[in-house]
Amino acid sequence: MRTNYMFAFLSALSLSILFAVACKKDKETTYAPLAIKDHDTVFVHPGLLHTAADFERMQAKVAANAEPWLSGWNQLTVNSHSSLNYSASPQSIVYRGADGVHDENYAILFNDIAAAYASALRWKVSGDEAYAKKSISIMNGWSAKLTLLAGTNDSVLAAGLYGYEFANAAEIMRTYKGWSSSDLSRFQRMMLNVFYKVNHNFLTRSERCMAHYYANWDLCNMCAALSIGVLCDDRDIYNEAITYFKYGAGNGNIKNAVYYIHDGGLGQWQESGRDQGHTMLGMALMGAFCEMAWSQGDDLYGYDDNRFLKGAEYVAKYNLIEDVPYVAYTNCLGVDQEIISDASRGNARPVWELIYNHYVKRKGLSAPYTTRYAEKVRPEGGGGNYGTGSGGFDQLGYGTLTCTRDPQ
Repeated sequence: MRTNYMFAFLSALSLSILFAVACKKDKETTYAPLAIKDHDTVFVHPGLLHTAADFERMQAKVAANAEPWLSGWNQLTVNSHSSLNYSASPQSIVYRGADGVHDENYAILFNDIAAAYASALRWKVSGDEAYAKKSISIMNGWSAKLTLLAGTNDSVLAAGLYGYEFANAAEIMRTYKGWSSSDLSRFQRMMLNVFYKVNHNFLTRSERCMAHYYANWDLCNMCAALSIGVLCDDRDIYNEAITYFKYGAGNGNIKNAVYYIHDGGLGQWQESGRDQGHTMLGMALMGAFCEMAWSQGDDLYGYDDNRFLKGAEYVAKYNLIEDVPYVAYTNCLGVDQEIISDASRGNARPVWELIYNHYVKRKGLSAPYTTRYAEKVRPEGGGGNYGTGSGGFDQLGYGTLTCTRDPQ
């Protein structure tokens, strides 16, 4: 998922300088979870990708052997990351990006997060506390050891992708009576000091060309900031992410991500001229962002006349091997994409159940191409089901189990 084109080097150089300045300035700064002060700061818990009502639905549907929930559950239980025999390997420093000195080891982190999340789901649906203990042991191991994300500029992606995924696992497990308050607090501190510090520095960067980074860079860091804000009961961090979605200068801003609305209502995605793998990742990240905000009562799915739905329909239609209109994409750094890319066209990622179930089942809206893509990928698996590389772990998955709902 590294940046393409001639600006990759400039990307790394400019952000490394920015982070060096930011880290020097904030060298002594550490974060601690904020105490809840008044009603305005109270969050729903669990309240990220899944709420208590969602887990009640999953439990009831699986117990009744109802489809497609049962098929989604079976995808979870056969995945090796949900096994009680899974062995985690916490690291003190995680490297993403070949810096010429250290070996990259970030695959260890994303595999362990996939295991923590899968175990958390198995506990919530089955009630078997052995899975709760497995999830907690993985997260306690990492919070006791991890101190730094390093490597190259790609460490920013690690902070975003693994930050929001780890926060989601923890948000589920905070409801487990066996996770001590001291261990939860230590995990929250890790999320703030190791992950959020990078998220914040990236989202508050100041560059001559804010279109420098593709949408997925902003979106993963927005997802991490929002989810860490909820996990740590910090309304300011949460609001920082929401504000960026609406008004941010970079491509995570919804109007920059879905940057052109064609006649007929299809919304062209910012990375469509790059490749379809990263475009599909954009669906995963913006979908997760909107769902997590929805859990806290903020409707970003519907923002700007359902702009995200228009983008999702565009991406789904093209990846169903149908023609879509396209306008040339250019940016202030000289990127010039005259045609839509067919690289990785039609790829499968476990992202469509969430989008489909919101717009079609919750809201009763028409989303024919999103519907067809959800049907194509169903039942959705999780980490490891879509390849062993980073792309297969950039989304938590299992949406058929977790997101399927009856029509309202």
